[in-house]
Amino acid sequence: MSKIDPNKPLPEITHRTIVARSKFFRIEQVDLTFSNGATRQFERMAGKGHGAVMIVPFYDDDHILLIREYGAGTHQYELGFPKGLIDAGETPFQAANRELKEEAGYGANDLSDLINVSMAPTFFNAKMHIVIAKDLYPERLEGDEPEPLEVVKWPLSNIDELLARDDFTEARSIAALLLVDKLHNTNAIK
Repeated sequence: MSKIDPNKPLPEITHRTIVARSKFFRIEQVDLTFSNGATRQFERMAGKGHGAVMIVPFYDDDHILLIREYGAGTHQYELGFPKGLIDAGETPFQAANRELKEEAGYGANDLSDLINVSMAPTFFNAKMHIVIAKDLYPERLEGDEPEPLEVVKWPLSNIDELLARDDFTEARSIAALLLVDKLHNTNAIK
């Protein structure tokens, strides 16, 4: 087993071509030269914008809020945490509070970082800030969803039941839930 080399140089991007564009993404073809001289061509999706946020809202010390919304990729309704893009000029916390108001009908007086995750680092350059929201208050903002989202209050004592559901499959939501559950069980979340 080898040690991690923190000084290993990144491959050099020798050429970049945009091969496709959509409303949210562009697909780039990149030619790379690695430090050992090997060359490769990769395709990657580059997001447009300023990143994204996912919010783990604590309704109280023992319950979290989930939303149920249609997922076009899976063509089914999915349970997950509120999430959305960070708008120009917004901080991740400002975006998190806005998305929470739009999707769940609550704002938060207490926002804290849980973790930043990459979604598919081999193919996608986007990062997501996962934020814990506490001390909620009712406030709704108009969002861009095509239909009203269902808000579900879920007891933290029933995490295994949530993980077993066929409609709770989004990997970022699962990762956030497991991290929050671990922190909650060790009283690291106050």
